[in-house]
Amino acid sequence: MVQKASATEAMTGTGEYLQTTSILDWDHPRVLTFAREAVGAAADPVEKAVRLYGAVRDRIRYDPYSPFHRAEHYRASEVLRRGRSFCIPKAALLCAAARSQGIPARIGFATVKNHLATRQLLDYLGSNVFVYHGYTDLFLDGRWVKATPAFHKELCERHGTDPLDFDGRSDSLLHPYDKSRRKFMEYLEYHGFYADVPVQTIVDAWKAAYGAERVQGWIDALEKADAASRRIFEDEDVVGRSPAGAMQQVGICGTQSPR
Repeated sequence: MVQKASATEAMTGTGEYLQTTSILDWDHPRVLTFAREAVGAAADPVEKAVRLYGAVRDRIRYDPYSPFHRAEHYRASEVLRRGRSFCIPKAALLCAAARSQGIPARIGFATVKNHLATRQLLDYLGSNVFVYHGYTDLFLDGRWVKATPAFHKELCERHGTDPLDFDGRSDSLLHPYDKSRRKFMEYLEYHGFYADVPVQTIVDAWKAAYGAERVQGWIDALEKADAASRRIFEDEDVVGRSPAGAMQQVGICGTQSPR
């Protein structure tokens, strides 16, 4: 389905950010139902965006071990079906749901350091640098506003911090410091915005950053894995947790920051 851009869209250049694609399949019944239920009676685009953000953040569990190497792994309707995924597919779902409500949306990427890590995840990646972290950019009240729906509420609570909120007016990005003012999330590099998820670009960037052999190993393991053998991120050891279970260093899931 290709929507004809309105006069306003043509003037603002947002028309391409309302399209449905094979990945951002907002015309799929599953996505339409999800979006309608999330926005409820809201009529204002900002309020709709806020409600969609909360629904994506908390209804889709954060799972950094989700499949990543095919377009279908990022498809909004499939993310809803699975109910769990990592930052990019969750950002894609928010993007698709927003477009279904007439809100222009696109995908943004950045490379970040120390991404709500667990010991097992750091071992898995071989690094504390996370390449092509994904977020959603929403066009609201005549400007682009960033939203990061990656970490669900229960995960944040387990890590001893508040979930990241979004008010539809200020950028909502992951916090640079933890509660003790130690570094938590450092944005190293921004990679621009896309009207659709650039799957091959992401996979190629991961191979360059983490090593082609390591990434291919992840793909091979995902192809062979069944539900019973998959990793459970929620059960892993938070970096800095003492043997007695007290938090010595935990990450804040995020905060709102002025643009």
